[in-house]
Amino acid sequence: MRFLHTSDWHLGRSLHRVSMLGAQSAFLDHLVDRARALDVDAVLVAGDVYDRAVPPLAAVELFDRALHRLADAGVPTVMISGNHDSARRLGVAAGLIERAGIHLRTDPAGCATPVVLTDDHGDIALYGLPYLEPALVKDEFGVARARHETVLGAAMDRVRADLATRPTGTRSVVLAHAFVAGGAASDSERDITVGGVAAVPPAVFDGVDYAALGHLHGCQTLTDRVRYSGSPIAYSFSEAAHRKTMWLIDLGAGGAVTAERIDCPVPRPLARLTGRLDDLLEDPAHERHEDSFVEATLTDPVRPAEPMARLTRRFPHTLSLVFAPERPPEDDTPSYARMLRGRTRQQIAEDFVAHVRGAGPDDAERAVLSAAFDAVRTAEAEAAG
Repeated sequence: MRFLHTSDWHLGRSLHRVSMLGAQSAFLDHLVDRARALDVDAVLVAGDVYDRAVPPLAAVELFDRALHRLADAGVPTVMISGNHDSARRLGVAAGLIERAGIHLRTDPAGCATPVVLTDDHGDIALYGLPYLEPALVKDEFGVARARHETVLGAAMDRVRADLATRPTGTRSVVLAHAFVAGGAASDSERDITVGGVAAVPPAVFDGVDYAALGHLHGCQTLTDRVRYSGSPIAYSFSEAAHRKTMWLIDLGAGGAVTAERIDCPVPRPLARLTGRLDDLLEDPAHERHEDSFVEATLTDPVRPAEPMARLTRRFPHTLSLVFAPERPPEDDTPSYARMLRGRTRQQIAEDFVAHVRGAGPDDAERAVLSAAFDAVRTAEAEAAG
């Protein structure tokens, strides 16, 4: 059986205030066309369909048109909610939509109820695990600690228990939205750290033939059976070097997995340029970036006059301007942006305590900070529904 694995559409998202709706529409056209041309048996969407809990009407219309086209093509679609989605809103009318072959899995209680498809070699059970906010689902799964690994592990125990009741030889696929250890993050994913821990081990998916992951925006292979498709569009300049793709997965008779990357359309490439302003404006090597979305990091020792106006004459799609002035060799003080890059909210807060007090927080204070961040994130998730 053949699947097209995608995720993290983030419909309604912009890039530095530039709307991505046109690019998202082009991707969805491409998705439907590839599903038809490649004779796909099902499309798998591993969460973050929308960029926020209450998406703009134009994003909802894009989603609606895509579902109609997939249903018209007779291509079943299995879709889960991600941490950006409102599970309740996305799941409205799921039972009715299922009659058209669009299977929405947004309720954690239903994670062990698969969509069952059949080919010449037997049944394939597809389980949808929506994003599991630990504090909100720990009671559902009967776990004592609100941690990603414990709730996802409990959900997978239910999947394996259901799979054990099915005919011998039944193959299995799981869709999940999580930060799995070994994956590389980018700047455009929302932090889902709980208690200082974000990642779960790939082994949590042991026992299934393929795990179609969402959340991280780079296409990645953690094991032959555990993969991220990544987002189909770059949503931050940290993704400038990404090759945006979907996974074409062939699941053989005995559960063997064959995977191929299918390129997504690139509406406009991203470029990160660094140097003095005059060099960026004059260097012929940058000609290939003149039609790109550009993030320019200026290294001039003194901030030049009207830098954005001058840059946009050559690079009209400049979206981001960063100043990182050259410093004398003896001055190696990092910029504030560099100090924050790649750090979690917990780490930033602990650094602030150390800065104002002269010593970092002790274990009890770290626990208070962690609980505060967890409470805020849980409240946001509850408000999103």
